[in-house]
Amino acid sequence: MKITGGQVFDLEKGFVKRDLCISGALFSEKSGGGDTLDAAGCYVIPGLVDVHFHGCVGEDFSDATPEGLQRIADYELSQGVTYICPAGMTLPEEQLTAICKNVAAHRAKNSGGAEVVGAHLEGPFLCAAKKGAQNGAFLHDPDTAMLRRLQEAAQGCVRLVTLAPEQPGALEFIKAAVEMGITVSVGHTVADYDTARAAFEAGATHATHLYNGMPGLHHRTPGVIGAAFDVPGVQPELICDGVHIHGAVVRLTFALFGRERMILISDSLRATGMPDGEYPFGGQMIEVHGNRATILGHPETLAGSVTSLMGCLRQAVAFGIPLASAVRACTYNPAQSVGIAHRAGTLDVGKEASAVLLDREDLSIRAIVFKGQLVKS
Repeated sequence: MKITGGQVFDLEKGFVKRDLCISGALFSEKSGGGDTLDAAGCYVIPGLVDVHFHGCVGEDFSDATPEGLQRIADYELSQGVTYICPAGMTLPEEQLTAICKNVAAHRAKNSGGAEVVGAHLEGPFLCAAKKGAQNGAFLHDPDTAMLRRLQEAAQGCVRLVTLAPEQPGALEFIKAAVEMGITVSVGHTVADYDTARAAFEAGATHATHLYNGMPGLHHRTPGVIGAAFDVPGVQPELICDGVHIHGAVVRLTFALFGRERMILISDSLRATGMPDGEYPFGGQMIEVHGNRATILGHPETLAGSVTSLMGCLRQAVAFGIPLASAVRACTYNPAQSVGIAHRAGTLDVGKEASAVLLDREDLSIRAIVFKGQLVKS
């Protein structure tokens, strides 16, 4: 296959006009034959990578059903999200184990849809004061033995774990998780600057939905946000759905951390792609009105988003983030954070041939190529 005539994303240059050649499942120097895809009037970007979302089209990752995970993977691919690391909730260990086993079984089947690169354990190692929409009944102090059991159930597929670093045993937990090859993220926390910085220096390299689920940035108490900025290599997530973060703060955060570190996430729920109404979420109920999801009866408590990562990319651009910076935050940076940047996240020769053609007028999807196959046109 050959993709011609488009403005092609380049990690360093932004967008350049060039052709892309595909041989088999990889980008190559020369085309391996097959169709030519006309990308005139389009931006060509890598397939998106979402490392923090919970579900869509009525399905939730935490339900741990094979059919549900397949529907999630299929929907995400249809939205140009080609690699996913869905997140579980704060639940009993029995259900977390079922989630991990479901991921391992899904990967073994290789049954299509977006590639499930692993699991993100957003709970249960969080603090009660900043649990947000998480179920406080199942919160648990950081527990290395539990994490090992879950990683064994997942057959090594746990890629990311969120914790509150002020909880007992957190630093030892971080070091053990890193040794297991798991990226550690700081979130759902009341940690002060020194505690958060100690966590980052112990090996945590990620900050879960920055600003949400943590104290705000204050000039005398910089907290997690200040610590994340001060430690090179820490990558903050932003939910850029137009609800969780004001546009001025999105612009400020990109300027503060730089495009090299930013990660956009959707934090999307099962209600994504569904009509307004009430939906179950982590043992609770949420209600959805438009693009806003809240805990039922608590309209002040946001419960994730109902916007896909592609929608978040468009929202970031609408907020004034340069397209190339927004694309990087949805592709290479998250791929790097979960250890798949050697094969995904850019359009370089030798990488897996996953790309999305976006109309240059409105950023609507014109075509999707996944691992060398045209899946939507």
